[in-house]
Amino acid sequence: MQIIVRKHPLIFKQAAGTSRGVLRQKNTWFIKIYDPENPLRHGLGEINMFEGLSYDDRADFYDKLQEIRIHPEETLHDIHASLIEFPSIRFGVETALSDLNSKHSYILFPSEFTQGNEGIPINGLIWMGKKDFMLAQIKRKLDMGFHCLKMKIGAINFETELQILQSIRKEYKESDLELRVDANGAFPFSEALGKLDKLSSLNLHSIEQPIKQGHWSDMRNLCQNTPLPIALDEELIGINTAKEKRALLDTINPQYIILKPALVGGFKSSEEWIKLANDKGIKWWITSALESNIGLNAIAQWTYSLQTNNYQGLGTGQLFTNNIASPLTIKGEKLFYNPQARWEKIIG
Repeated sequence: MQIIVRKHPLIFKQAAGTSRGVLRQKNTWFIKIYDPENPLRHGLGEINMFEGLSYDDRADFYDKLQEIRIHPEETLHDIHASLIEFPSIRFGVETALSDLNSKHSYILFPSEFTQGNEGIPINGLIWMGKKDFMLAQIKRKLDMGFHCLKMKIGAINFETELQILQSIRKEYKESDLELRVDANGAFPFSEALGKLDKLSSLNLHSIEQPIKQGHWSDMRNLCQNTPLPIALDEELIGINTAKEKRALLDTINPQYIILKPALVGGFKSSEEWIKLANDKGIKWWITSALESNIGLNAIAQWTYSLQTNNYQGLGTGQLFTNNIASPLTIKGEKLFYNPQARWEKIIG
Protein backbone atom coordinates (compact mmCIF):
# COMPACT_ATOMS: atom_id res chain seq x y z
CA MET A 1 0.00 0.00 0.00
CA GLN A 2 1.17 3.52 -0.80
CA ILE A 3 0.90 6.43 1.63
CA ILE A 4 0.66 10.20 1.23
CA VAL A 5 0.84 12.52 4.27
CA ARG A 6 -0.01 16.23 3.97
CA LYS A 7 0.18 18.94 6.62
CA HIS A 8 -2.85 21.19 7.04
CA PRO A 9 -2.66 24.21 9.40
CA LEU A 10 -6.13 24.87 10.83
CA ILE A 11 -6.88 28.56 11.42
CA PHE A 12 -9.24 29.55 14.25
CA LYS A 13 -12.07 31.94 13.40
CA GLN A 14 -11.32 33.71 16.68
CA ALA A 15 -8.60 33.21 19.28
CA ALA A 16 -9.44 30.31 21.61
CA GLY A 17 -8.32 30.86 25.20
CA THR A 18 -7.27 28.05 27.52
CA SER A 19 -5.21 27.95 30.72
CA ARG A 20 -2.29 26.78 28.56
CA GLY A 21 -2.47 29.87 26.36
CA VAL A 22 -4.37 31.32 23.41
CA LEU A 23 -4.80 29.22 20.25
CA ARG A 24 -4.90 30.92 16.85
CA GLN A 25 -3.65 28.09 14.64
CA LYS A 26 -3.31 24.35 15.06
CA ASN A 27 -1.51 21.96 12.73
CA THR A 28 -2.87 18.61 11.67
CA TRP A 29 -1.86 16.06 9.01
CA PHE A 30 -4.00 14.14 6.53
CA ILE A 31 -2.99 10.62 5.56
CA LYS A 32 -4.11 8.78 2.44
CA ILE A 33 -3.52 5.04 2.06
CA TYR A 34 -4.15 3.61 -1.39
CA ASP A 35 -3.55 0.62 -3.63
CA PRO A 36 -1.22 1.72 -6.49
CA GLU A 37 -2.81 -0.91 -8.74
CA ASN A 38 -6.26 0.44 -7.98
CA PRO A 39 -5.97 4.14 -6.96
CA LEU A 40 -9.74 4.45 -6.58
CA ARG A 41 -9.41 2.14 -3.58
CA HIS A 42 -8.15 4.50 -0.89
CA GLY A 43 -8.75 5.58 2.68
CA LEU A 44 -8.34 8.95 4.39
CA GLY A 45 -7.41 9.59 8.00
CA GLU A 46 -6.11 12.38 10.18
CA ILE A 47 -2.93 12.44 12.23
CA ASN A 48 -3.90 14.97 14.86
CA MET A 49 -0.62 15.56 16.68
CA PHE A 50 -1.49 18.35 19.11
CA GLU A 51 1.71 20.35 19.57
CA GLY A 52 2.45 20.99 23.23
CA LEU A 53 0.01 18.31 24.36
CA SER A 54 0.32 15.04 22.40
CA TYR A 55 2.62 12.31 23.70
CA ASP A 56 4.21 12.13 20.27
CA ASP A 57 5.07 15.83 20.13
CA ARG A 58 8.75 14.91 20.02
CA ALA A 59 11.81 15.37 17.84
CA ASP A 60 11.37 12.13 15.91
CA PHE A 61 7.68 12.68 15.03
CA TYR A 62 8.49 13.95 11.52
CA ASP A 63 10.89 11.08 10.91
CA LYS A 64 8.15 8.65 11.95
CA LEU A 65 5.73 10.25 9.49
CA GLN A 66 8.17 9.47 6.67
CA GLU A 67 8.64 5.89 7.89
CA ILE A 68 4.99 4.82 7.93
CA ARG A 69 4.58 1.58 5.99
CA ILE A 70 1.55 -0.67 5.65
CA HIS A 71 2.37 -4.25 4.65
CA PRO A 72 -0.39 -6.60 3.45
CA GLU A 73 0.53 -9.29 5.95
CA GLU A 74 0.30 -6.92 8.96
CA THR A 75 -2.74 -7.05 11.24
CA LEU A 76 -4.17 -3.98 12.95
CA HIS A 77 -2.67 -5.36 16.17
CA ASP A 78 0.78 -5.36 14.54
CA ILE A 79 0.33 -1.78 13.37
CA HIS A 80 -0.77 -0.63 16.82
CA ALA A 81 2.22 -2.33 18.41
CA SER A 82 4.66 -0.70 15.97
CA LEU A 83 3.19 2.75 16.67
CA ILE A 84 2.73 2.41 20.45
CA GLU A 85 4.86 5.52 21.08
CA PHE A 86 2.97 7.60 18.49
CA PRO A 87 -0.73 7.78 19.48
CA SER A 88 -1.72 10.43 16.92
CA ILE A 89 -0.17 8.43 14.08
CA ARG A 90 -1.95 5.31 15.34
CA PHE A 91 -5.23 7.23 15.20
CA GLY A 92 -4.56 8.47 11.67
CA VAL A 93 -3.52 5.07 10.32
CA GLU A 94 -6.41 3.30 12.04
CA THR A 95 -9.01 5.70 10.63
CA ALA A 96 -7.46 5.65 7.14
CA LEU A 97 -7.46 1.83 7.10
CA SER A 98 -11.07 1.78 8.32
CA ASP A 99 -12.00 4.12 5.48
CA LEU A 100 -9.98 2.03 3.01
CA ASN A 101 -11.88 -1.11 3.99
CA SER A 102 -15.32 0.52 4.18
CA LYS A 103 -18.01 -0.04 1.58
CA HIS A 104 -18.54 3.70 1.10
CA SER A 105 -15.94 6.47 1.47
CA TYR A 106 -16.05 8.32 4.80
CA ILE A 107 -18.57 5.83 6.25
CA LEU A 108 -16.46 3.96 8.79
CA PHE A 109 -19.28 2.85 11.08
CA PRO A 110 -22.60 2.64 9.18
CA SER A 111 -25.54 3.52 11.40
CA GLU A 112 -28.65 5.62 11.84
CA PHE A 113 -26.22 8.49 12.40
CA THR A 114 -24.53 8.15 9.00
CA GLN A 115 -27.95 7.79 7.37
CA GLY A 116 -28.88 11.17 8.82
CA ASN A 117 -31.69 9.79 10.96
CA GLU A 118 -30.22 10.41 14.41
CA GLY A 119 -27.87 12.94 15.98
CA ILE A 120 -25.37 12.87 18.83
CA PRO A 121 -26.04 15.15 21.84
CA ILE A 122 -23.05 17.46 22.37
CA ASN A 123 -22.00 20.12 24.84
CA GLY A 124 -21.55 23.76 23.89
CA LEU A 125 -17.94 24.85 24.42
CA ILE A 126 -17.23 28.21 26.10
CA TRP A 127 -13.69 29.53 25.60
CA MET A 128 -11.81 31.66 28.10
CA GLY A 129 -11.60 35.39 27.69
CA LYS A 130 -12.88 38.60 29.23
CA LYS A 131 -16.15 38.33 31.15
CA ASP A 132 -18.28 39.98 28.46
CA PHE A 133 -16.82 37.70 25.78
CA MET A 134 -17.59 34.59 27.82
CA LEU A 135 -21.11 35.74 28.63
CA ALA A 136 -21.75 36.44 24.93
CA GLN A 137 -20.65 32.90 24.05
CA ILE A 138 -22.92 31.46 26.73
CA LYS A 139 -25.96 33.42 25.48
CA ARG A 140 -25.29 32.32 21.89
CA LYS A 141 -25.06 28.65 22.85
CA LEU A 142 -28.21 28.81 24.98
CA ASP A 143 -30.09 30.53 22.16
CA MET A 144 -29.01 27.69 19.85
CA GLY A 145 -30.71 25.21 22.16
CA PHE A 146 -27.82 23.69 24.11
CA HIS A 147 -28.68 22.08 27.45
CA CYS A 148 -25.09 21.25 28.37
CA LEU A 149 -22.26 23.79 28.47
CA LYS A 150 -18.57 23.17 29.07
CA MET A 151 -16.68 26.23 30.26
CA LYS A 152 -12.92 26.58 30.18
CA ILE A 153 -11.65 27.99 33.48
CA GLY A 154 -8.29 28.71 35.06
CA ALA A 155 -6.91 31.55 32.94
CA ILE A 156 -8.73 34.60 34.30
CA ASN A 157 -9.50 35.53 37.91
CA PHE A 158 -11.16 32.58 39.68
CA GLU A 159 -13.70 34.79 41.46
CA THR A 160 -14.75 36.25 38.10
CA GLU A 161 -15.22 32.73 36.73
CA LEU A 162 -17.33 31.90 39.78
CA GLN A 163 -19.48 34.98 39.18
CA ILE A 164 -20.08 33.93 35.57
CA LEU A 165 -21.12 30.45 36.65
CA GLN A 166 -23.31 31.86 39.42
CA SER A 167 -25.07 34.14 36.92
CA ILE A 168 -25.86 31.12 34.74
CA ARG A 169 -27.16 29.12 37.70
CA LYS A 170 -29.46 31.95 38.77
CA GLU A 171 -31.24 31.65 35.44
CA TYR A 172 -30.97 27.92 34.77
CA LYS A 173 -31.47 25.16 37.30
CA GLU A 174 -29.43 21.97 37.24
CA SER A 175 -32.41 20.13 35.75
CA ASP A 176 -32.52 22.61 32.84
CA LEU A 177 -28.81 23.05 32.12
CA GLU A 178 -25.85 20.75 32.72
CA LEU A 179 -22.66 22.70 33.46
CA ARG A 180 -19.19 21.22 33.08
CA VAL A 181 -15.91 23.04 33.68
CA ASP A 182 -12.42 22.28 32.39
CA ALA A 183 -9.40 23.60 34.29
CA ASN A 184 -6.77 22.03 31.98
CA GLY A 185 -4.58 21.43 35.05
CA ALA A 186 -4.58 25.11 36.10
CA PHE A 187 -5.10 24.73 39.88
CA PRO A 188 -2.13 24.36 42.25
CA PHE A 189 -2.73 21.26 44.38
CA SER A 190 -2.62 23.35 47.56
CA GLU A 191 -5.60 25.42 46.33
CA ALA A 192 -7.52 22.76 44.41
CA LEU A 193 -9.78 21.38 47.14
CA GLY A 194 -10.83 24.86 48.26
CA LYS A 195 -11.72 25.80 44.69
CA LEU A 196 -13.61 22.55 44.20
CA ASP A 197 -15.63 23.33 47.34
CA LYS A 198 -16.67 26.71 45.90
CA LEU A 199 -17.50 25.22 42.51
CA SER A 200 -19.56 22.41 44.04
CA SER A 201 -22.10 24.91 45.40
CA LEU A 202 -23.12 25.57 41.79
CA ASN A 203 -24.37 22.03 41.14
CA LEU A 204 -21.88 21.37 38.36
CA HIS A 205 -21.75 18.07 36.53
CA SER A 206 -17.95 17.70 36.79
CA ILE A 207 -14.55 19.34 36.51
CA GLU A 208 -11.91 18.17 34.05
CA GLN A 209 -8.28 17.87 35.11
CA PRO A 210 -8.18 20.29 38.08
CA ILE A 211 -4.40 19.84 38.57
CA LYS A 212 -1.58 19.03 36.15
CA GLN A 213 -1.27 15.46 34.98
CA GLY A 214 1.42 13.13 36.27
CA HIS A 215 0.81 13.67 40.00
CA TRP A 216 -1.12 10.47 40.68
CA SER A 217 -0.95 10.63 44.47
CA ASP A 218 -2.29 14.20 44.57
CA MET A 219 -5.00 13.41 42.05
CA ARG A 220 -6.03 10.32 44.03
CA ASN A 221 -6.28 12.50 47.13
CA LEU A 222 -8.51 14.95 45.29
CA CYS A 223 -10.75 12.22 43.84
CA GLN A 224 -11.18 10.69 47.29
CA ASN A 225 -12.14 13.96 48.95
CA THR A 226 -13.74 16.05 46.21
CA PRO A 227 -17.27 17.43 46.62
CA LEU A 228 -17.41 17.69 42.80
CA PRO A 229 -16.93 14.76 40.38
CA ILE A 230 -13.51 14.83 38.69
CA ALA A 231 -12.86 13.77 35.09
CA LEU A 232 -9.36 12.81 33.98
CA ASP A 233 -8.36 14.21 30.59
CA GLU A 234 -4.69 15.05 30.03
CA GLU A 235 -3.91 12.42 32.67
CA LEU A 236 -4.56 9.69 30.08
CA ILE A 237 -2.00 11.03 27.59
CA GLY A 238 1.10 8.84 27.35
CA ILE A 239 -0.53 5.91 29.17
CA ASN A 240 -0.27 3.48 26.28
CA THR A 241 -0.36 -0.12 27.53
CA ALA A 242 -3.21 -1.98 29.23
CA LYS A 243 -0.99 -2.49 32.28
CA GLU A 244 -0.33 1.26 32.57
CA LYS A 245 -4.01 2.09 32.08
CA ARG A 246 -5.09 -0.34 34.78
CA ALA A 247 -2.46 1.03 37.17
CA LEU A 248 -3.65 4.61 36.64
CA LEU A 249 -7.31 3.76 37.23
CA ASP A 250 -6.50 1.59 40.24
CA THR A 251 -4.36 4.32 41.77
CA ILE A 252 -6.49 7.42 41.14
CA ASN A 253 -9.98 5.90 40.87
CA PRO A 254 -11.60 8.99 39.29
CA GLN A 255 -15.31 9.59 38.88
CA TYR A 256 -14.95 10.01 35.06
CA ILE A 257 -12.42 9.68 32.27
CA ILE A 258 -12.56 11.62 29.01
CA LEU A 259 -11.38 9.88 25.86
CA LYS A 260 -9.82 11.80 22.98
CA PRO A 261 -8.96 9.11 20.42
CA ALA A 262 -6.28 11.22 18.70
CA LEU A 263 -4.47 11.68 22.02
CA VAL A 264 -4.83 8.18 23.45
CA GLY A 265 -3.99 6.15 20.34
CA GLY A 266 -7.21 5.63 18.39
CA PHE A 267 -10.36 3.57 18.80
CA LYS A 268 -8.79 0.26 19.79
CA SER A 269 -6.89 1.99 22.59
CA SER A 270 -9.99 3.98 23.62
CA GLU A 271 -12.06 0.80 23.80
CA GLU A 272 -9.41 -0.68 26.09
CA TRP A 273 -9.83 2.34 28.38
CA ILE A 274 -13.63 1.93 28.27
CA LYS A 275 -13.50 -1.75 29.27
CA LEU A 276 -11.16 -1.04 32.18
CA ALA A 277 -13.30 1.91 33.31
CA ASN A 278 -16.52 -0.08 33.08
CA ASP A 279 -14.97 -2.85 35.17
CA LYS A 280 -14.31 -0.30 37.93
CA GLY A 281 -17.64 1.55 37.63
CA ILE A 282 -15.91 4.67 36.27
CA LYS A 283 -18.02 6.68 33.81
CA TRP A 284 -16.70 8.21 30.60
CA TRP A 285 -17.46 10.31 27.57
CA ILE A 286 -15.81 11.11 24.23
CA THR A 287 -14.29 14.43 23.18
CA SER A 288 -12.61 15.61 20.00
CA ALA A 289 -9.19 17.26 20.21
CA LEU A 290 -9.58 20.07 17.66
CA GLU A 291 -9.34 17.80 14.63
CA SER A 292 -10.51 18.83 11.20
CA ASN A 293 -13.77 17.33 9.99
CA ILE A 294 -11.87 14.27 8.71
CA GLY A 295 -10.94 13.17 12.21
CA LEU A 296 -14.14 14.49 13.78
CA ASN A 297 -16.22 12.46 11.33
CA ALA A 298 -14.45 9.24 12.32
CA ILE A 299 -14.76 10.00 16.04
CA ALA A 300 -18.44 10.91 15.76
CA GLN A 301 -19.33 7.73 13.88
CA TRP A 302 -17.40 5.59 16.37
CA THR A 303 -18.99 7.41 19.31
CA TYR A 304 -22.49 6.78 17.97
CA SER A 305 -21.64 3.07 17.61
CA LEU A 306 -21.01 2.92 21.38
CA GLN A 307 -24.68 3.80 21.99
CA THR A 308 -23.96 6.12 24.90
CA ASN A 309 -26.66 8.68 25.66
CA ASN A 310 -24.77 11.37 27.60
CA TYR A 311 -23.42 14.60 26.17
CA GLN A 312 -20.24 14.26 24.10
CA GLY A 313 -17.59 16.89 23.33
CA LEU A 314 -17.86 16.83 19.54
CA GLY A 315 -18.83 20.40 18.67
CA THR A 316 -15.47 21.73 17.49
CA GLY A 317 -15.90 21.41 13.72
CA GLN A 318 -17.11 24.99 13.24
CA LEU A 319 -14.11 26.63 14.93
CA PHE A 320 -11.89 26.95 11.86
CA THR A 321 -11.90 29.21 8.80
CA ASN A 322 -10.40 26.49 6.60
CA ASN A 323 -11.95 23.27 7.83
CA ILE A 324 -12.75 20.58 5.28
CA ALA A 325 -16.30 20.92 3.92
CA SER A 326 -18.23 17.86 5.07
CA PRO A 327 -21.70 16.44 5.79
CA LEU A 328 -21.26 17.14 9.52
CA THR A 329 -23.66 19.77 10.80
CA ILE A 330 -24.97 20.98 14.15
CA LYS A 331 -28.72 21.37 14.67
CA GLY A 332 -29.70 22.61 18.11
CA GLU A 333 -27.58 20.65 20.57
CA LYS A 334 -26.93 17.65 18.31
CA LEU A 335 -24.29 16.75 15.75
CA PHE A 336 -25.74 15.24 12.57
CA TYR A 337 -24.37 13.67 9.39
CA ASN A 338 -26.16 14.77 6.21
CA PRO A 339 -25.68 11.97 3.65
CA GLN A 340 -26.81 14.30 0.85
CA ALA A 341 -23.91 16.71 1.42
CA ARG A 342 -20.56 16.32 -0.33
CA TRP A 343 -17.06 16.06 1.04
CA GLU A 344 -14.36 18.46 -0.05
CA LYS A 345 -11.53 16.72 -1.90
CA ILE A 346 -8.30 17.10 0.06
CA ILE A 347 -5.68 14.78 -1.47
CA GLY A 348 -5.74 13.94 -5.18
